[in-house]
Amino acid sequence: MEFLIFLAIVAGLVFYAIGIYNKLVTLKNRFENAFAQIEVQLKRRYDLIPNLIETAKGYMAHERETLEAVISARNQALAGLQAAAQSPGDPQLIEQLASAEGALGGALGRLNVVMEAYPDLKANENMMQLSEELTTTENKVAFSRQAYNDAVTAYNTYKQTFPPSIVANNFGHKKDASLLEFADSEAIQEAPQVSFS
Repeated sequence: MEFLIFLAIVAGLVFYAIGIYNKLVTLKNRFENAFAQIEVQLKRRYDLIPNLIETAKGYMAHERETLEAVISARNQALAGLQAAAQSPGDPQLIEQLASAEGALGGALGRLNVVMEAYPDLKANENMMQLSEELTTTENKVAFSRQAYNDAVTAYNTYKQTFPPSIVANNFGHKKDASLLEFADSEAIQEAPQVSFS
């Protein structure tokens, strides 16, 4: 009889540990899926930028350096995204992506300032459409980033509590996932301005 009670207790503990492990996997999958949503929006944004540059080239022949800076920043951000997508939540990769995104936002901001001197460009129908698409995409990126950060916070909080911390440390969930934040606090509060109207 005592042996059956012992077996029932051990079985209960095993099933409890399995439940904790399964919840850790579920929470990890949620933040990885949330990162995938960011990836979709950022890729869309990166795909729009060359079209923006091509439209601007005809009007801004003397601003080649500014246009090249935007393309260079876009390419660095794309490389950062591809690296971070291999291991969502990795602190170093997320930090590199955030830094590259900050540089891209700065380059787009400088482009916006330069474009103020070209009223014909601002009135161009293609430019207005691209501006609207970029603004919409920026908003989607912000929402996706918030969903990702919420999912990362839920994962980290759960795995740091007791007893899930014991299961996490013994079954492949040792590292905390990293939030996607920008170094400049102003960048967190508002998306880069890409409106040319």
